[in-house]
Amino acid sequence: MNETAVDADAFNAFEAAGWDQRAAGYEDFFGRITTRLVDPLLDAAGVARGTRVLDVASGPGYVAAKAAERGAAVVAVDNAEAMIAVARRLHPRLEFRHGNAEALPLPDGSFDAVVGNFVLLHLGRPEQAVAEFVRVLAPGGRLALTVWDVPEHARFLGVVLDALAAAGATPPPDIPVGPPFFRFSDEEEFARLLRGPGLEDVRVETIAFTHRERSPDALWQGMLGGTVRTSALILRQTEEMQQQIRAAFDRIVQPFQVGGQLELPVSVKLASGRRPAADV
Repeated sequence: MNETAVDADAFNAFEAAGWDQRAAGYEDFFGRITTRLVDPLLDAAGVARGTRVLDVASGPGYVAAKAAERGAAVVAVDNAEAMIAVARRLHPRLEFRHGNAEALPLPDGSFDAVVGNFVLLHLGRPEQAVAEFVRVLAPGGRLALTVWDVPEHARFLGVVLDALAAAGATPPPDIPVGPPFFRFSDEEEFARLLRGPGLEDVRVETIAFTHRERSPDALWQGMLGGTVRTSALILRQTEEMQQQIRAAFDRIVQPFQVGGQLELPVSVKLASGRRPAADV
């Protein structure tokens, strides 16, 4: 995909509207997966008692809640009002604000740690967003971010993308072009993103585990109800093409059926870095 073709404003609006529609679906399906990255993410950012933490694209508030359990002072922002409503319902004692990750409504140097669990995948301007994350970090503060690994290793996503390819599906023309979904699965590319605004001690690690799902249909329905870009690639096809995609999916997922359930490899890249103690 040609990055110059990205329509960042249209893509960001598409993502925000999509998450307003799928907040409940995300909580029901993806929460069981993404919550497994919360502690590693907070560890990489050095979150402990007394740490001032910003959780960007907080979604249902999983990261914010765990940071608060550690004794941190937490502010969480998200660009989807429905997600904020879910987070406030689940964690009524925490502070959740509406906020654009590419233009944070927060003062310079106001946090010791900034964390984002899969935020980069939903932004039209990831470099601008990371510059904002660094801007609100205090000197010596840490940033930690996660993205999915390539589909060959993150198979719970890969089986759906492989089904799209096997069926010969092409992106519907009404879906705005966004940045390449797996751009930052490349460790060097991810590291460059953090080094760009001057972070030091940049590290990228892989976290892998197995996700168990009760059936192929549960995985299929979870992906349709709990994603924006991926579900649109399926649901905006013709009825005939949707049936072909589903048939391909049912074939591709068969090797992952073990003892009446699915066992799917999940792989994630976690990058972290530190703002210099004294900017030069």
